[in-house]
Amino acid sequence: MSIAEAVAHLERGALVAFPTETVYGLGADASNPTAIAALYAAKGRPADHPVIVHLGSIQQLANLAIDVPPWAMRLATQCWPGPMTLVVRRHGDVVCDAVTGGRQTVGVRVPNHPVALELLKKFGRGIAAPSANRFGKVSPTTAAHVLADFDDEIAMVLDGGPCTVGVESTIVDASTDEPRMLRVGALTKERIEAIIGCPVALLNDGQIAAPGALAAHYSPKCRVELVTSDTIEARMRALMNSGTRVAVLVPASVSTEFPSQITRLRSPASDDDYARTLYTRLRQADDEETQVLLVVPPEPVGIGAAVLDRLQRAATVSP
Repeated sequence: MSIAEAVAHLERGALVAFPTETVYGLGADASNPTAIAALYAAKGRPADHPVIVHLGSIQQLANLAIDVPPWAMRLATQCWPGPMTLVVRRHGDVVCDAVTGGRQTVGVRVPNHPVALELLKKFGRGIAAPSANRFGKVSPTTAAHVLADFDDEIAMVLDGGPCTVGVESTIVDASTDEPRMLRVGALTKERIEAIIGCPVALLNDGQIAAPGALAAHYSPKCRVELVTSDTIEARMRALMNSGTRVAVLVPASVSTEFPSQITRLRSPASDDDYARTLYTRLRQADDEETQVLLVVPPEPVGIGAAVLDRLQRAATVSP
């Protein structure tokens, strides 16, 4: 299917899934209330939970935002296209109220993926696009993941291959003079502070409504338990003794030997690899009818902090 077909579907108010560098998005015309209502219904998303509007270029920001602080413009100039969302004060009715959960702010970003950018360029205006999965469940990083969740409920899926980042964008609140990070992602807090030259407060535990900030999110069907490299063996054996079907996800650096009846999901070779493959591994655990997935998370450094954040929200038990 072509970009032209996707644009035609969006123009008539239908839903189109498309790839970004972070995860696949489920897109709708941000100015069409009927399309946005269909988007929320398809995902099962609460009406007060805002969605991010994707733009084709930084120049389009002026169409949606007012009073953007200079520090935020520096971020946009240096980090777009890329995995960063800015929450800005809304400009009039360019996007419908449902996109923002009734707020006077809107989250916007320019994705760094050729298919997404071509779609946005040809569509010519903002596309509201949360992750293309059921609300609160595991995000999609391939077209196959999207089809597994929605199949015939959306007009089409543009297949751009596996996502290269694999976790959702960093969200920075630029609606006030004081910069605040509302969700951790591939763009780190340290990098943001280096660009803008001042500290950034981290508020990613639900104090402010933002996509992916709920305490429980990104959840597979199986039970997820976070463990350490020192405790995984004892926990694994306790579960095995109770007849539980167990799988493990551990970094390549963890050298623990696991019994043959334990499913060891492919170990990430680095923190970037952990982020890129995390959602595929969570889905794989469900596909293999895992009852409990034991996970040793990465250290909270760089993109590892974003991986840990997603795992903590997916987990039933944390250390």
